[in-house]
Amino acid sequence: MENIIVILILVAITAGIVWYLINAKRKGEKCIGCPYAKQCNGKCNK
Repeated sequence: MENIIVILILVAITAGIVWYLINAKRKGEKCIGCPYAKQCNGKCNK
């Protein structure tokens, strides 16, 4: 029973991360996690 709860928590966390990434890409953010993501021209890693 404890393993199922841990697995459900991990699945919920993973689903939340994926949901955030999908929504950020839909909003047009090129560099997700960058504080200037909406203003960035896509070269945040350089």
